[in-house]
Amino acid sequence: MCARGAFWLTRPERPTTFQHLRKRIAIIIPARDEEPVIAKAVASLRAQDYEGDVHILVVDDHSSDATSDTASRAGAIVRQAAPLPSGWSGKLWALSEGVHHAEQFQPDYILLTDADIVHAPGTLHELVGRAETENLDLVSFMVKLRCQSLAERTLIPAFVYFFFQLYPPRWIASRRHRTAGAAGGCMLIRASALRRMGGIAAIRNELIDDCALARRVKAHGGYVWLGLTDSTHSIREYGTFGEIHRMISRTAFTQLHYSTLLLLGTIVGISAVYLAPPLLLLSGDSFVRVCGLAAWILMTITYAPIVRFYGQSLSWAPLLPAVALFYLVATIDSAVLHWMGRGGQWKGRVQSKR
Repeated sequence: MCARGAFWLTRPERPTTFQHLRKRIAIIIPARDEEPVIAKAVASLRAQDYEGDVHILVVDDHSSDATSDTASRAGAIVRQAAPLPSGWSGKLWALSEGVHHAEQFQPDYILLTDADIVHAPGTLHELVGRAETENLDLVSFMVKLRCQSLAERTLIPAFVYFFFQLYPPRWIASRRHRTAGAAGGCMLIRASALRRMGGIAAIRNELIDDCALARRVKAHGGYVWLGLTDSTHSIREYGTFGEIHRMISRTAFTQLHYSTLLLLGTIVGISAVYLAPPLLLLSGDSFVRVCGLAAWILMTITYAPIVRFYGQSLSWAPLLPAVALFYLVATIDSAVLHWMGRGGQWKGRVQSKR
């Protein structure tokens, strides 16, 4: 667990000063029923401390609320997505429509971001500066997720912990590793790299679109970087455990490539790594109890940094086995929903492949 690129030691990036950044940026926000949050997202992008030209485009993905009007009043250019074609996920179709509209702006970079993300004033400066100085094709921030309700405080730090365990940032940045990942809330891609990989159409039916994009970029010789930030954050609320359960189950089985064998392997792996150690304390064998306690202490140590990042007491860290059980149940539920033909449900759409 510790050897996976020391994923658990990932720390927030500190602001850096870059000079003469005047690259043209097209910002694309796909939005479906995002009226409560989109004005703050657009306002944060309009307030960027960035010298170059910026074009903010919201693509309304057939919202049933006042998303379009709200985004327009906030200062974004709004376009309506055409009817969803067969074989596309809704979000990626909206992004593709946005890229098409942005072509007339001739951007050097395209920022793909979500309607619930409030960006720090220096976000564009940081992303473009890193891309330019390190010759990167895809630069992404794992933004700080909302962590206020009891459900969020219990489960959100683990979401980031497990994500980095699957996609260690050091491996993503390494040109020797095939591992590629990104965080969809905040991704800056070089326009030429997007064209080289075949555009958004190349990943048109992916549900975990951010990591699919990163894989495609890296497969075409591009360089990818993912970092953690505490200054740009999501304002999407998950007030209940059920809401977070549905968020996980929407894509968990997709992450396993809809494979029953991988699902069984995940059940065995999570049970062995996270659930077995506390259970071993019930053994009558003292050596087994010591091994179980040592494993529990180790996982607690690796979990502690992300718990502190979210401003939580370290007393939450030993609860990782219980949190892992929650994620395991949600993953199994994701598979069941897929088998029932209801997988990948999001805002009225069933998107999972069968």
